[in-house]
Amino acid sequence: MGLTSNAAYKYPIANGLGCTNTMCPDVFRGPWGGSRCRDSPVQTTRECDCAPGCCMANDQYIGQLKETFHTSVPSQVAAFFGEPIQGVGGAVQYPKTYLKEAFKLVRERGGICIADEVQTGFGRTGSHFWGFQGHDVIPDMVTMAKGIGNGFPMGAVVTTPEIAASFAKGVHFNTFGGNPVACAVASSVLDTIQEDGAQQVSLTVGTYLMTEMAKLRDKYEIVGDVRGKGLQIGVEMVKDKASRDPLPAEAMSEIFEDIKDMGILIGKGGIYGQTFRIKPPMCITMEDAEFFLAIFDKSLHNYMERR
Repeated sequence: MGLTSNAAYKYPIANGLGCTNTMCPDVFRGPWGGSRCRDSPVQTTRECDCAPGCCMANDQYIGQLKETFHTSVPSQVAAFFGEPIQGVGGAVQYPKTYLKEAFKLVRERGGICIADEVQTGFGRTGSHFWGFQGHDVIPDMVTMAKGIGNGFPMGAVVTTPEIAASFAKGVHFNTFGGNPVACAVASSVLDTIQEDGAQQVSLTVGTYLMTEMAKLRDKYEIVGDVRGKGLQIGVEMVKDKASRDPLPAEAMSEIFEDIKDMGILIGKGGIYGQTFRIKPPMCITMEDAEFFLAIFDKSLHNYMERR
């Protein structure tokens, strides 16, 4: 678990094993952000005066990454892991060119770039089949799971022929690797994604959900940010918009349980558990979206009434 910076996943023992976390380039919660940073139909409410094509926040976060390279890791690195949009981390989106510049810095130091597509892959972001495509990068390795089997246990790693050949230098095996049943399921899932137009559904319904939830952000003081692409959506909850302090866990649980009692299952994420993760099945309809929006609005209203 040395890769994660999320304290909830860490044990009270020394860990890391050569893994280093850099500052999360979060344009809502982080020290730098603006109103045009993200590749999303909804931007933050933070103001900036960046000229078109420029992003001060991106420059600052890349500067922090360079500082990490200079001070916290060896001159040569093995690899850089990153999700195109964070999952459990709270659906955090980076400035538009951050990942592309980060990949360049890693490769200059001899490292490979690994995209974790477990949550963003298979059309979920709507605009592309893979999340990394939205950043205009080509990873050296891609990890994938979850969506590949539509609930059936399945995972895969795709890499270059050169990197794959290196596995022959030592003993490498997987007890369940190449499971023919899992592979047959995954093959059928890929066919269904294409035949049902699931990627387009993600784009259309996801964009609608986010634009409508942005209205709820404007309506409720405790809704700080709405972000994402396609059906990879996060809603960050705050005590108030001015401070952007996370809504306490007890309050999050109240709203979360209220939503569940009214028939909707969502997730929670973020460093402080302050972000609702809204990532419905890619077969969602507009009617489903309207039902969710009504329930989410009602749950926020209920909480504000009690508060």
